[in-house]
Amino acid sequence: MSKTLSGGFVSRFAQHLSPEFISTVNRIRLSHRAPLKGGFVIRHAADTTKIPDPYTLSLESINVVDPALFQQDAHWAYFERLRDEDPVHLNEDDEYGRVWSVTRFEDIMYVDKHHDLFSSESGITLGLPNSKAHQRDAFVTSNFIAMDPPKHDAQRATVSPVVAPSNLATLEGTIRERAGAILDSLPVGEEFDWVEAVSVELTTQMLATLFDFPFQDRHKLTRWSDVATAGPGNGISFERRRTELLECLEYFTRLWNERINEPPKGDLISMLAHGKDTRNMAPMEFLGNLILLIVGGNDTTRNSISGGVLALNENPEQYQKLKDNPGLIPKMVPEIIRWQTPLAYMRRTALADTTLNGKHIKAGDKLLMWYVSGNRDERVIDRPNEFIIDRPDARHHLSFGFGIHRCMGNRLAEMQLRIVWEEILKRFDKVNVSGTVVRTYSTFVKGYTHLPVVLQPLKAYTAP
Repeated sequence: MSKTLSGGFVSRFAQHLSPEFISTVNRIRLSHRAPLKGGFVIRHAADTTKIPDPYTLSLESINVVDPALFQQDAHWAYFERLRDEDPVHLNEDDEYGRVWSVTRFEDIMYVDKHHDLFSSESGITLGLPNSKAHQRDAFVTSNFIAMDPPKHDAQRATVSPVVAPSNLATLEGTIRERAGAILDSLPVGEEFDWVEAVSVELTTQMLATLFDFPFQDRHKLTRWSDVATAGPGNGISFERRRTELLECLEYFTRLWNERINEPPKGDLISMLAHGKDTRNMAPMEFLGNLILLIVGGNDTTRNSISGGVLALNENPEQYQKLKDNPGLIPKMVPEIIRWQTPLAYMRRTALADTTLNGKHIKAGDKLLMWYVSGNRDERVIDRPNEFIIDRPDARHHLSFGFGIHRCMGNRLAEMQLRIVWEEILKRFDKVNVSGTVVRTYSTFVKGYTHLPVVLQPLKAYTAP
């Protein structure tokens, strides 16, 4: 066993590690690569592919698994047509097999709640096509959201105390202090990127707190989140992705080794290291759970912070309503999360032949629960295409999922958004979107890579 990998967590995993794995991790640790040009945020030039009107296409030919649809914000009419004409829609080819797009609110909720029929074990995203099976099979991770009971329940229970109400109350002061410091550091009256300066920075600081991660290295968390969710076309090769995620594993293994030799604490790594259902995880299961917790703690809040700014700018009467009555913030927060839907879908796999809304689903078929479509379903949500900050029953949305896989950190995400907007309104009369928005090139993460803004300050506010 290499000295670089000796001791603690990794030595227990020796039986699971191939020589190639060990060599790769050691090479990462010993190398001093320059960071990617442009920092830690993955950028992707806007895809200019012309998107056809879905009503000019045959129904059978419509396939919404297209990142260009989302980057160009052109997916809405596609989902509207599917909800109206074919709400459980089949696409079948040699690359992915039989894939069903589930687009109505009630159907999505049914699939999400019936884990006995629709499993997460085969993955929560569509994944790589069959033509890249060699890559898919060469780098396999697992995590508790991609598990079924009882293992799912045991591993989720291990880390859920980090978002227990008592811990959220403890975190609130820290979040408010950091949000205020970030907002007070922003330039006033000149254009800057809200995504990088606020959304990324605040969520990265929060992630570092939840993991008790070295604060000076916190931007590695953002990078690993972006790499983990980068799909084809994002400029991240399979080899680069694998190398960087092994770097993530190597870094967190050092933290694990430290925490396992200390009394249990309230951070996620300590919880995993000491938990009876997680302390004996294989390396790739540990990595899978790390990716889950990093992405889960990053994307929902990060993209909802940016999405809220954009939604209020696109709906100035709602922005004025908010300024007139800041007490509406708690209602506005779930409306932002519904409106943004930061993760567009989740996947399940049918365990047996069954039916869904009149369609025959075969065992092994993949089902994509399009939360982004269900959150605009007029059959369930009144005026779903309107952004209404005082919407009644605002929490009745799909963005956090339902059933046993409902987002563990939903209350933390809501609390962060609430605090951010409370602190924004103390300081700024308006956050003005001042240029072209660049959306994420992804069918899974529905977010932003660039949101230029100019701040208009409150005359009465003076930064400390």
